[in-house]
Order: sequence, then structure tokens, then C-alpha cells
Amino acid sequence: MSQGKNKKSLNKMVRKGNKGYPIATIAFYGPTNNIATKVVCAIIEYDGAEAEPIQKGFCASDLRKSEQILGEIIDFVAENRAKSVSMVEGIIGCPHEEGVDYPEGHSCPKCSYWRARNRYTGDMLH
Repeated sequence: MSQGKNKKSLNKMVRKGNKGYPIATIAFYGPTNNIATKVVCAIIEYDGAEAEPIQKGFCASDLRKSEQILGEIIDFVAENRAKSVSMVEGIIGCPHEEGVDYPEGHSCPKCSYWRARNRYTGDMLH
């Protein structure tokens, strides 16, 4: 299956590497490591700056395959004049926020896949 136009454009932006600040960061989250139902894109203006503005997108299907969502990310990056784009290829954890959607220090009750699992490698912790 061929990639869509926006997926190709976004991958091209990432492949350009570090061109300096501002930097756009893109991360995908999902209930398992197979489907991304949340994407977060943030802009880091300069070294040491807080990541803002932040744009979040949600969808029941895999966001990594949504040309509309990927187009919105590209627009957000362009609007904020990001010179560099950094994107994690895989899914790096549960789409629910600790302290917002469930109590801090606990596992998400809705996403058992991530319980006791390293969110970057997918490996079990113990």
C-alpha cells in the first residue's frame, strides 16, 4: 500500500534532521502498540523552553494513517515556523493522561497493555 501525500510530506520533514529551533515534536499514543488513537504535536521555541503551543488530536482509528490528521499536523508545524521536526516512529504509551484521566502513580484502568511495560520499547518491566 502506498503512503498518502501528507504521510510522505511529514516523513520528508523528519528526514531533514535538526535544522535548529523552533523544533516540532510529534508523538503517537494508543491503547496498544498497534493503533495510535492520540497524537500530540508541540513546538519548542528554543533550547530549554517549555513545549508550547501544543496540539492534540484523537481518533478511533489509527491516526498515523489519517491524511486529514497528518495534514493538520503539517499545517500546525508550518504555522509555528518550525525549522526541525522530530517524530517518534512507534506508539509511546497510553493515550490517557496520568493525573487527568486516572490517579497519579497508578496504571491506566482502560489500557492494560501498557501496565508494567516500557512505553518506548514495549518490553515488560519485570
